[in-house]
Amino acid sequence: MKMIQRRHDKIMKKNIGIVTLIVILALCALYQSQATTDVSAVTKEAPRPDFLAPAFELSGLDGKKYHVGGQRDKLLLINFWASWCEPCHMEAGDLQSIYTKYQDRLDLYAINATHQDSKAAAIDFVLEYELTFPTLLDVHGDVTRGKYRVDGYPTSYLINHEGVIVEMYFGLIDKSQLERHIMKWMK
Repeated sequence: MKMIQRRHDKIMKKNIGIVTLIVILALCALYQSQATTDVSAVTKEAPRPDFLAPAFELSGLDGKKYHVGGQRDKLLLINFWASWCEPCHMEAGDLQSIYTKYQDRLDLYAINATHQDSKAAAIDFVLEYELTFPTLLDVHGDVTRGKYRVDGYPTSYLINHEGVIVEMYFGLIDKSQLERHIMKWMK
């Protein structure tokens, strides 16, 4: 009887050890999945958070070339829009206000979906809202449709100093939420 009891105790200790190991491994996996992204390990481009922002170069209404991709001195907010988009009209003033307030620490590029719009309409929009941040023209849709796969306007991305997308916004951006995110990601 004592021998059976000792064998039973050994099996129970072994099972407790296995269960403990499984719990520890599960907790480690859970911790790793919730840990913040190590941006130095990010190597793939994709138009979504925790991936490098797809690289591109577009011309602005001011005639300058603007480049996105890789490390930056400032946070970057990319806003895809069209002049016929009513929500784009609704958020234009808020975007200008945010840019004015944070322009020393934030770049803002407004990318007009010129392939679905027109340069003349984009110019009228910029003048109407007195926008001072760069407006880029995506004449062929290579960036809007191709690299960022935008299918609705407005769509925006907040990109950190390492060139990694940290936030995405579909539709109107809530100004107070955007400001909280800007403050969170500023160095």
